[in-house]
Amino acid sequence: MPNRRILRLTGKDTDSFLQGLITNDIERLADGLVYAALLTPQGKYLADFFLKRDGKGVLLDVDEALADGLIKRLTMYKLRADVTIEATDLNLQRGTGAAPEGALPDPRHSDLGWRAYSGAPESDDGSDWDAIRVRLCIPETGIELTPDSYILESGFDALNGLDFKKGCYVGQEVTARMKHKTELRKGLRVVEVTGSAPVGTEILSGGKPVGILFTQSGNRAIAYLRFDRAGGDMQAGDAVLKLPG
Repeated sequence: MPNRRILRLTGKDTDSFLQGLITNDIERLADGLVYAALLTPQGKYLADFFLKRDGKGVLLDVDEALADGLIKRLTMYKLRADVTIEATDLNLQRGTGAAPEGALPDPRHSDLGWRAYSGAPESDDGSDWDAIRVRLCIPETGIELTPDSYILESGFDALNGLDFKKGCYVGQEVTARMKHKTELRKGLRVVEVTGSAPVGTEILSGGKPVGILFTQSGNRAIAYLRFDRAGGDMQAGDAVLKLPG
């Protein structure tokens, strides 16, 4: 079970404040949960999170390890905006089975089930989340998503975490340029694995670096690859990798 912190943002400028910072369109809150990220001005990943409408405010669901840094960054950007960021006593419940009242679909993919927030303890229904993520090539905070990540290389467009029509946000210029003016040369892909190796193991092909091995489930894993070098049998520690046929 991931350790999440649920924050609440309130104040008359909350929506416009978030709209100018995050990768997704705040207007999508009318339809349910919104998945988004905050980037550096250079377009690199700082944090990913879920947003939920909460009366006139917004709940923000973020990994505990990133929460303090995210609050600090949001406070830096807040300046004189009428926005208050406060802790809540809410916890995350999630699952892939029958959804309880008040739960909302995970916006990244229907196979990721639902998320709900209440004062009950954190919980899930025992789903094999790594197996689901690996099958769908969905990155996880602190594993595949790191300060070196670019969100297009991490598949955020396929995860409904980006809106290319919403206008400016921090890191937007770099992200748009990667989308429209270049062909991605690196990114996350699912690979077939024989054997196993720790998360973070370097992948080699013909003695040359190809990428990094991340989450493994069964005979498949998520890997960050340099596409022009990936192919054939690749090595990651004691594991042998190849692209699916």
